Order: sequence, then structure tokens, then C-alpha cells
Amino acid sequence: MSQTIIETSLSSRPMWKLFRYLRPHWKFFSWSCFSSILNKILDLMPPVLVGWVIDSVRRDPPEWISIVIGTDDLWYIAIFLAVLGVVIFVFESLFQWAYQHGFMNLAQSVQHKLRTDAYNHLQTREIEFFENHRMGETMAMLNDDVNQIERFLNIGFNEILQLFVLFIFAGGVMFGISWELALVGLLPLPIVLWGSLLYQNLISPRYKKVREAVGALSSRLENNIAGILVIKSFTAEKFESARVAAASREYQHANFHAIKLSAVYVPLIRMAIALGFGGVLLLGSYWVLEDKGIITVGELVFFSMMIQRLLWPLTRMGVTLDEYERAKASARRTFGLLEAPSKIVSPSAPKSLVQPVQGRIELNNVCFNYQRGVEVLKGLNMSVNQGEMIGIAGVTGAGKSTLIKLLLRFYDPTEGQVLLDGIDLRELRLSEIRKQISLVSQDVYLFHGTIAENIAYGPDDLDMQRIKDASQSAQLHEFVMTLPEGYQTIVGERGIRLSGGQRQRLSIARAILKNSPVMIFDEATSSVDTETEREIQANLARITKGKTALVIAHRLSTIRHADRILVMRDGKVAEEGHHDDLVSLEGTYADLWHIQSGDFGRHSDTYRMTA
Repeated sequence: MSQTIIETSLSSRPMWKLFRYLRPHWKFFSWSCFSSILNKILDLMPPVLVGWVIDSVRRDPPEWISIVIGTDDLWYIAIFLAVLGVVIFVFESLFQWAYQHGFMNLAQSVQHKLRTDAYNHLQTREIEFFENHRMGETMAMLNDDVNQIERFLNIGFNEILQLFVLFIFAGGVMFGISWELALVGLLPLPIVLWGSLLYQNLISPRYKKVREAVGALSSRLENNIAGILVIKSFTAEKFESARVAAASREYQHANFHAIKLSAVYVPLIRMAIALGFGGVLLLGSYWVLEDKGIITVGELVFFSMMIQRLLWPLTRMGVTLDEYERAKASARRTFGLLEAPSKIVSPSAPKSLVQPVQGRIELNNVCFNYQRGVEVLKGLNMSVNQGEMIGIAGVTGAGKSTLIKLLLRFYDPTEGQVLLDGIDLRELRLSEIRKQISLVSQDVYLFHGTIAENIAYGPDDLDMQRIKDASQSAQLHEFVMTLPEGYQTIVGERGIRLSGGQRQRLSIARAILKNSPVMIFDEATSSVDTETEREIQANLARITKGKTALVIAHRLSTIRHADRILVMRDGKVAEEGHHDDLVSLEGTYADLWHIQSGDFGRHSDTYRMTA
């Protein structure tokens, strides 16, 4: 499933889109390119300079030098060339610093912008994306792919630019001196270019497999580290080591497959280049020895050095193309992520809830099914009045968790309407919907930080008094006071330093502090001990006073005193009423109640069905 999502969201022309990120920095980018071009031109001057020196010491200096310095004295010409060499190296070094500084800073700016844009877009994606997409692959896109793009902008782009300058400048100078010798020296060029293009076409799919393999490996490592408690408790270390080794081996093999091609590229290119270099030496030497007057000794030395400067860098083209293809694959994945639209979005012309929000909820003939095609909700109808506490019970798979996702508009119903204060959720802004709902989930997630920061999650300011009040309502305050650092205690990743019950109570405190008109408790007491559950139940009416509350519970004692209890079965409301009325009906609720109260006798069949 995750692989399908990636493939269908691949971006076209990713490198053009990447360079659009440079538009805000176009002046800095232009200066960096200009510095790189001048650096390369100055870097190519030593062969020219050596040629002038050789001709000068052979008493055949270039005429333009005598004109510039105003004398034919060879000693002054030597001094001039020496000073010119120093000046060339100084400015070459200065422009090297300029372009390196420029491209490095540009790469960091683009990397930062790409990563934050990708993350911000991820936050807008529907929950379905995260449920069907492996976390490791998402992390690989945010980290590895963006870093690969940064490396290309930092180094690879400059290498391509300087190769282009190298061909233009060196080719122009050589053809200006002797087009015949230049043609001989550049004879291998078509072979090199053809080989480079062929290499690019062959290496591209191999690097695509490398990116897929590293995503799968990252996902495996992420899952195993997150599930280390389960791994250790089931003594599954060897099993998981084998699975990590298999994923790593796939990544290794994908890289080996690419390395086989990249390793053979440079030697073959060097062999082709050697033909041009040898041809220049042979023909140039013949002209000089036969005193044909076509080129001077200095020009022959210049040609020999310049051919090397021109052709040997082509051996780097394979590495440069490697970087380009890696960056292209990463950019394709990154922009594929950025361009994939969310299925759940705010309307273009949203309605607004009338303030103060009442929190009245209605579901009218709601049907829903996931991509698997199994219908979860089948014409569900229910209404919850303002200030009413509704208990929701039912066997596993009845659709209770799906109901929460629809209320928060993580999904849209396939049929029917979900209304808040009489307005269809699809007509409201997503942020407005979710501000009106406080959720206490059975799957508590805490962020690395202090207890206070996790209770007051979201708001910019931390009002300690409000934090303590919410903590007291959630029966957490007394525990926090036993800690040496109190509310400044670090909870660790995912709240690992707290017990399950403590995490649950902190989650309840967080929902209380949010103070939304609608509160949803999804198995809010599933991880707490009996005494704490009793205390929370005693405070539940006070916590939800004046608010619309939905309390989903397997422990029926939690919802025993709710204003109404809805019993879900097969995607519908099968029973509705108060606790005593539902028990007397001898239906699904009564079966569940008798099971939990220990009366298994005539309900043993139901127990086996729901256990």
C-alpha cells in the first residue's frame, strides 16, 4: 500500500521545481555562479601561462606582452609573467571562496525550506495517508532525500557548471591556436558524451531502487526501536535481527547493483581520453620537430596540459551524474510528497459556527467504509444534545473508533452527514472543527518535554495555575507533587518515564485544559488502576459539566451513570437508554454487563464471541 502511494505521487521534472526554490535567492545564486565561472577560467590559466613562459625563455614571447609592458626585455617579461601568475592564483582562490561560501549557504537555505515545506504539507495530509504509509519511508523523505538534495546543491551543481565553462573556455582557446590539433585532442569527446548519457540512463533505475531500499530499512529500524519492549519481552531479538539484516541486505544489494556500473565508468572513460592525449602529443611533436611553423613549443606544452585539464575532469562526470541522479530521485520523491493533495481539506468558502458553540452533534444515515471495502458504519443515526454525556458501548469492530474519526473529520462519510450545531462538518474549517473537540485517546502519545508542557500542549503560554487545576481534575496532581522536579519533570520519548495510568491521566488533564465544548473519551480509563478509575468516574460529571461528552468504554462501569448509553453493533445503534433499562432488555448491553460483572452462566456464548 505505501509503495503505491509513493509511486502515484511521483513528481515530473523535479529538478526544475528544485531550482524554483532558488528564486528568492537569485542575486546570491547569480553571484555564486559568476564566482564559479571566473574561478574555473582562472584555474585554466596556468597551462596558458606556462606556454607563454616557455616561448619567452626561447626568445619568442607573445607580442601582446611586449605591448602591455612597453619593452622587449626578456627579464621584464619574466617578471611580468611571474606577477601575473601570482595575481591569477590569488583571484582564483578568492573566487573559489566566494562560490563555495555562496553554494553552501544556498544549499542550507533550500534544504531548510524544503524540509519545513514538506513537513508542513505532511501535517495537512489526511489520516489515511499515515495509516497506509510506513513511518520509516516518510522519515527518509524528510531526512535522507532532503539531505541528498542539499549535497547536490552544495557540490554537484557547481561541478556541472564548471564542466560547462571548461568546455567553452578551453575549447575556444585551443581552436583559436590550432583547430587541427584541437580536433585531434577532442576526438574522444563524442565517445565520452555518449558513454555518459548511456551511463545516466542505466544508473537512474538503480538509484531509484536504492532510495526505495533505504526507505524500507529506515521503516524497519524505526518500528523495531519503537517496539523494543515487545521485542525483549518476547525474546525476539534474533528474529528482529534477521529482519533488520534482510532489509539492510536489500539496501546493500541495491547499492552493489549501482556500484557495479559506476565503478566501470571511470576506467572506460580514461581509456578513451588517453587516445586524444596521445594524438595531441604525437601530431604536435611532429610539427615542432619538422619545424613546420604551425605551433610553437610553448603552444605544444599548452595543448598537452589543456587537453588534460579538459578531458581528465570528464572522468568525474560519472560521479557528478551519480550525484545528479541521486538528487533527482530524491527531488522526485520530495516534490511528489509536496504535490500530493490531501483528501480532507477545508472548504473554499467555509461557514462559521455561532458563538458560543453549543456542541450539539448529529449523525444522519452515516455510512462509511475504508479502502478495504468492508462497510464499517451502515446507516448510523444518532444525536447528542448540548451538555449531554453519552456513553457508547459495543463489541470490538462495531465502529466506535471510526465514529471518533468522523467527528474529528479525519475521514468523511461515504454517505450521510455529520453535523456540529446543525452544520455539516464538510462546510467548516478543519481547524475550527478540531478546536471544538477535546480527545482523550486510549493510545496516549506524549512528546519529549516536561509534564507541564505536555498538559498545556499547543498554547504559547503556560499558565501554571490552570495546568494544576486540570491536573487535579484528572487525579494527576498528587503524583506530580511526589516528583523532585514536579511539573518540570521530563517525561521522555512517548512518555516512557511514566506508567500507562499516569500517561492516561496526563492525557485527560490535557483535554480538560483545552476546555472545548465537546469532549470525547476513548477508553480513557483503560490503563488506570481500579482506584484511579473510581476517582476519575467520580469527577467525570464535574469535568464534563456544561459540555457535550461522548464516553466510549469497554469498562461499562465508566458509563453506567451517563445520561444515555448507545450500544453499537454492526455499524448501527442497536440499543439506547439508561443503564438499568438496557440491562433489563437482556440484549447486547446486558450480555456485556453480565460478562464484566462475572455472571458467565447463560452468557457464555456471548462471552466467547466478544472475548
